[in-house]
Amino acid sequence: MTPVALSTFGTLIKSMFNFSFLPEYLPLFVRGVAYTLLLAFGGVLIAIIPALAMALMRLSKNKVINFIAGAYIAVFRSTPLYVQLSIIYLGVFSIIRIPTFYVFGFVNVAMFIPGIVTLALNSAAYVAEIIRGGILAVDQGQGEAARSLGMTQSQSMRYVVLPQAIKNILPSLANELITMIKESSLCGAIGMYELMWAAKATGNSTYLTMSPYLLAAAVYFCINFPAGKLIELLERRMRRGDHR
Repeated sequence: MTPVALSTFGTLIKSMFNFSFLPEYLPLFVRGVAYTLLLAFGGVLIAIIPALAMALMRLSKNKVINFIAGAYIAVFRSTPLYVQLSIIYLGVFSIIRIPTFYVFGFVNVAMFIPGIVTLALNSAAYVAEIIRGGILAVDQGQGEAARSLGMTQSQSMRYVVLPQAIKNILPSLANELITMIKESSLCGAIGMYELMWAAKATGNSTYLTMSPYLLAAAVYFCINFPAGKLIELLERRMRRGDHR
């Protein structure tokens, strides 16, 4: 390797592991983590109700209702989240004006709402299929037994089928939350102060091209890897209960 190449390589390594910005920019990353978790948890929680409605619509024998839910799921699962975010933020919320004010001291509501709405709409398409799969995994005899006891179709779904389906879908819902934590990074493209925005802003201010993003990657890993292990533990405990 030539001296010039060695010098360039050494400069790159120094740039990658130069975290001298931390004392000044650490609060920015802390706010970014908080913003990211708010987006992810909020997006999945908001998505559950419409997802449940769409899952039941997909199970309906009414072809029109089934088609509407199927079309929604197909559109949101077949288009990139960044495209959806751009359409909703630049299109829908250019018509629906939201006043700019802050909650918790750093959450800009005018940007937060379009971001969380997009994440929720996107997540609802995936969660709907998760819930539908969980319902179909419940033995049909459970619903038939409930109806033989005098329950209506909706009562058997509410009191017998859904409680059992929840057990089937919990690990998948937890995985969807991890996915949302990672996908929330796209919200930085519209100026939301989440973790990737903090890394980009730090890099632009300090002219460090690698280390802020390595720090962001490490933070994402420290959030998602333990969460994944907890999900694996949850799945094992649930399977253990099935064998009793």
